[in-house]
Amino acid sequence: MSYSFQDDFDKSQQDAESTFNNFAEQVNSTMKWGLTESIVMGVVITVAIVAIVYAIIDCLKKAGSAIPEYARISTSDKIDKASTEHVAITVTEPEFPVIRDSQVQYATMERFLSNIAREKPIRFSPQQIQEFTSNCSNLLGSGAYGVVFKGELPNGVPVAVKVLTNHSNNKKVEEQFMAEVGTIGRTYHANLVRLYGFCFDPSLMALVYEYMENGSLNKLLFNEMREIEWQKLHEIAIGTAKGIAYLHEDCQQRIIHYDIKPENILLDNSLNPKVADFGLAKLCNRESNEVTLSGGRGTLGYSAPEVWNRSHPVTHKCDVYSFGILLFEIVGRRRHFDDNLNESRQWLPKWTWDMYKNNELELMLSLCGIEQKDKEKAERMVVVALQCIQHSPDARPLMSDVVKMLEGSMEVLQQPQNPFDYLESNRLNIAFFTGSDEDSSTQSSALTRHISEPAYLVTRHEMEIELAATS
Repeated sequence: MSYSFQDDFDKSQQDAESTFNNFAEQVNSTMKWGLTESIVMGVVITVAIVAIVYAIIDCLKKAGSAIPEYARISTSDKIDKASTEHVAITVTEPEFPVIRDSQVQYATMERFLSNIAREKPIRFSPQQIQEFTSNCSNLLGSGAYGVVFKGELPNGVPVAVKVLTNHSNNKKVEEQFMAEVGTIGRTYHANLVRLYGFCFDPSLMALVYEYMENGSLNKLLFNEMREIEWQKLHEIAIGTAKGIAYLHEDCQQRIIHYDIKPENILLDNSLNPKVADFGLAKLCNRESNEVTLSGGRGTLGYSAPEVWNRSHPVTHKCDVYSFGILLFEIVGRRRHFDDNLNESRQWLPKWTWDMYKNNELELMLSLCGIEQKDKEKAERMVVVALQCIQHSPDARPLMSDVVKMLEGSMEVLQQPQNPFDYLESNRLNIAFFTGSDEDSSTQSSALTRHISEPAYLVTRHEMEIELAATS
């Protein structure tokens, strides 16, 4: 056999070509599988993303439907402009959501009340008000502008419903309605009565409040048959002061109540006080302390002098004066004026000052039935009350300081001055009682016999009778 170099070379070349072809086939096969796997993986990832997005959208829809309708802002059921053209008040639906009976009935009480606590007052329909009050069958009381009925929401929450009477084209009633919704409707405090909602309709205007089991403070103070520990009265005074301090100092806009008196302090089942009746209240910008009033405001005997006779600018300090009168009544458990008593004791604030300046305050507290164990707190209340009724508003303390002094966490700021220096020679300023600087001959004639008497001898009831007789 002969050896050929050429034959070996050709054979080696053939082997190399075969090896290369096998390698190329393997590479092509691997690339095909890799491409196939990439396509499959892409499809799987796309399907997964779509599934996740769909699941998120579905969860959001379910979460949205779980929110109670009374906690959402409604964009439907607008007020019919044609039916309310004659009413000066405009209440827009986005501000106050409408609640349906079903949402109240099937919500738990806790969830319902917690939502109300966070939201603005709810707008009810006239039909709902009729249902809540069983067609206004349970009368609680009445006043100059409204009648109050006890009611119950479908979930069992008791309410007090104030139905405003003679509201059609009555500007004063409309102003009261707007004052209530515009002031107390934007607040939430343990010592302020809660406004759950309202009804504004050409056929019915009503305000729905939380129900206060023990009524007003005046029933507690002036009912001789009802026993109550003086310590509880002290707590009521502090709670009331906290409510007023919140209105003056903690709201976004200062709220001046203008009508602080026992009738407007309500008590719950634990005798916790809550300031109520904001029909005369006004909002006041913090940048401007003074308020412009077109006439007298509040209740004679409780209203500060400047509210009636313009002796000083009217500020939030007029509420401080009214609270001072309330403190006297809490200490004495009697009205600030009682013409059945002897002359020196008839007007409680003046009698208190006389006893204070003569260092006979302890005797006065004994005559008021204050026990020895309570006299220290009672004496502090008296001194604070005398500071609150100072004739000059600037001399009256802030309500936050009143709270601290009553609690004992702050010493009395200063010893009170005589609050009655302005009673010049015991002559009465008629404008103080009429609320007008104008000298009305009709009113003057009704008050002539009081001109020479001390101002504190004129009772509110007596003044109202005489003024009504001459009007």
